[in-house]
Amino acid sequence: MWNEGCNWSLSTWEQHKLHSQMGSLTSDELADSESQVSPFAKAGFFSKMSFWWLNPLMKMGYKKPLEDKDMPLLGSTDRACNQYSMFMEKLNGKNLSPSPATPSFFWTIVSCHTCAILVSGFFALLKVLTVSAGPIILKAFINVSLGKGTFKHEGYVLAALLFVCKCCESLSQRQWYFRTRRLGLQVRSLLSAAIYKKQQKLSNAAKMKHSSGNIMNYVIVDAYRIGESPYWFHQTWTTSVQICISLAILYDVVGAAMISSLVVIVMTVLSNVPLARLQHKSKSKLMEAQDVRLKAMSESLVHMKVLKLYAWESHFKKVIEGLRKVEYKWLSAFQLRRAYNIFMFWSSPVLVSAATFLTCYLLKIPLDASNVFTFVATLHLVQEPIRLVPEVIAAVIQSKVAFTRISKFLDAPELNGQVRKRYYVGIDYPIAMNSCSFSWDDSSSKHTLKNINLIVKGGEKIAICGEVGSGKSTLLAAVLGEVPKTEGMIQVCGKMAYVSQNAWIQSGTVRDNILFGSSMDEERYHNTLTRCSLVKDLEMLPYGDCTQIGERGVNLSGGQKQRVQLARALYQNAEIYLLDDPFSAVDAHTSTSLFNGICHECSIREDCSFGDAPSGFSTCI
Repeated sequence: MWNEGCNWSLSTWEQHKLHSQMGSLTSDELADSESQVSPFAKAGFFSKMSFWWLNPLMKMGYKKPLEDKDMPLLGSTDRACNQYSMFMEKLNGKNLSPSPATPSFFWTIVSCHTCAILVSGFFALLKVLTVSAGPIILKAFINVSLGKGTFKHEGYVLAALLFVCKCCESLSQRQWYFRTRRLGLQVRSLLSAAIYKKQQKLSNAAKMKHSSGNIMNYVIVDAYRIGESPYWFHQTWTTSVQICISLAILYDVVGAAMISSLVVIVMTVLSNVPLARLQHKSKSKLMEAQDVRLKAMSESLVHMKVLKLYAWESHFKKVIEGLRKVEYKWLSAFQLRRAYNIFMFWSSPVLVSAATFLTCYLLKIPLDASNVFTFVATLHLVQEPIRLVPEVIAAVIQSKVAFTRISKFLDAPELNGQVRKRYYVGIDYPIAMNSCSFSWDDSSSKHTLKNINLIVKGGEKIAICGEVGSGKSTLLAAVLGEVPKTEGMIQVCGKMAYVSQNAWIQSGTVRDNILFGSSMDEERYHNTLTRCSLVKDLEMLPYGDCTQIGERGVNLSGGQKQRVQLARALYQNAEIYLLDDPFSAVDAHTSTSLFNGICHECSIREDCSFGDAPSGFSTCI
């Protein structure tokens, strides 16, 4: 990521940290880590079908309370990094969308997990068939008890068949639920990773549209809804199949009276179609209102010091409460329509039975013990899918809204700085700009910086001076590729390290912030601490450089945070250092010490090369 001109990408830091940790592990430690993987990854067919692989964990939980260290690691298939890699490989391979109106990433997810969807669908179908066999076997039992058996020992055969059906029903239902939940977690993890990666590449216009509150909602709410969709997807078609099978059994039992049951079910479904559309609208408005409220709350919490300083707490509290009222209005509308939907479908079994018995009475259809018991069993069988219809409708609506929102976010325009980065011999200048114009809004005709010509030689130390708002920070951002280029050509050669004007500190230890995922070099590390005047500060901390510095470096002063991010940049051994007002938060004496340390660092870098650049030294701007 340093080659990409920025040193504050958390995902890259995590990758470097993971690689450095894995690289430092011995073969025995690697073997231990492999042995800690979930037993499901190594379980055989019968172990997976019977959930026997869970027994060791259950035994451990019986002996003592389970702790985090007792939890096994995920298998490679379930890890977010592998799921995300497979998703991006499929997404970039070809467009799998059958129509432009359908999000391509939806079909990419389907193609990534086709096998898992089909297997879980098989168990869902098996569960429906075994459940539906119950009333048929019951009717045969009653006929045998009435002396209408077709062969000897038919009762024993029916008892054995009922036992097998119930075992298959339980087994298939557990496998259906487990596999769809596991698939949902895989989808949720890859979407969370995709959202996180995407937010790092958003263009400036897209950042204005998708705030941090919106992105938080995408991960917490929308990704969760989509993660639930595999389970509800099978509920949609299994509900229809089970209702159709139940109607077929009813027709065999009561004949034409089944038509009244069908009419009641169809009328119930049709009466809820317009209601489902209103639910979809209410859900969309609810999510929009939730985004606005979360954005306001996030901004208030981040800038709480400003609110306290100007005594704006009451005003912002009223604003947030007003946004909450808007959200509550749409939430009430959605829940009221859902309640009506649930009432209609939960009352439908009673209406079905009443209509069927009334029709049997009017048509003079004889009802004996066999017919009545089979009818009651079938009616009980159809109650669950009918009552699940409102839940299925709500889940489908929520998943559709979530897919649409995440699809728009993933399709948002990305930052295109159009910086040519080269790292091979033959480049005369580390940084070269030729008639370049830049604009934060790439769709605007007004340039933030216009007609910039700049050539930086290797080993030079350049200071850019100007009035407040004259574009100094924008120029550095343009070198990084963070500002869209509208005209000219810019070329950057070398590994870059950037220090922002406002210190960027992540939660963790001081050492983690300085290493930033790089491997530890004791000599270079201590030299960096000395040049950044951090030695005395670390001696004052309770645990030295292993001290936790809190959220956003809350335990450090402004000057300490600035020096920590300076140390992070110097430790990377970059060829190009971009420093944006690095001494703004430190006193004059410390500024002099830091300046001398940085200049010394830039002067001793004889190991880097800029092609045939004569100096071979680092460049500092």
